[in-house]
Amino acid sequence: KKSNMGISRDTRHKRRATGGRMPIHKKKRKYEMGRQAAMTKIGAKKISMIRGRGANWKHRALKLDSGNFTWQSETRAFKAKIIDTVYNATNNEYTRTKTLVKNAIVQIDATPFRQWYQQYYGVDLSKKHESQKKRSGHVMANCRSRCKNRMIDEKV
Repeated sequence: KKSNMGISRDTRHKRRATGGRMPIHKKKRKYEMGRQAAMTKIGAKKISMIRGRGANWKHRALKLDSGNFTWQSETRAFKAKIIDTVYNATNNEYTRTKTLVKNAIVQIDATPFRQWYQQYYGVDLSKKHESQKKRSGHVMANCRSRCKNRMIDEKV
């Protein structure tokens, strides 16, 4: 007998709410098909194309080296390079193998964020003091007014 094993998203194999068994009255369907996880790793960008229903295409990332990250307290988002996977609540093995999944905590290159902070507030985060770059009086006044409400986390 031929085996029809595979990843399926159906509910026919489950039991009823009362605990009784459900009779299987139809075969597997294409629209119930599931696929293996992408297991995206850190590396040079490599994306495979997968055909979906309705002749649509999905982009499955196999390797990524950058992503879009936000600095929530400053409400700014920039594309930044991913350096390492620091922690993953899903599975400790994902941290060891540097697998990228949703909610993984990663270490990134902070250069775009540091450059924006330098330009907006006039404060260089790497040196911890205000820079003495030549600027107009109007720009300096703007930076001083922004610095009044400035709060930076100790961990940054």
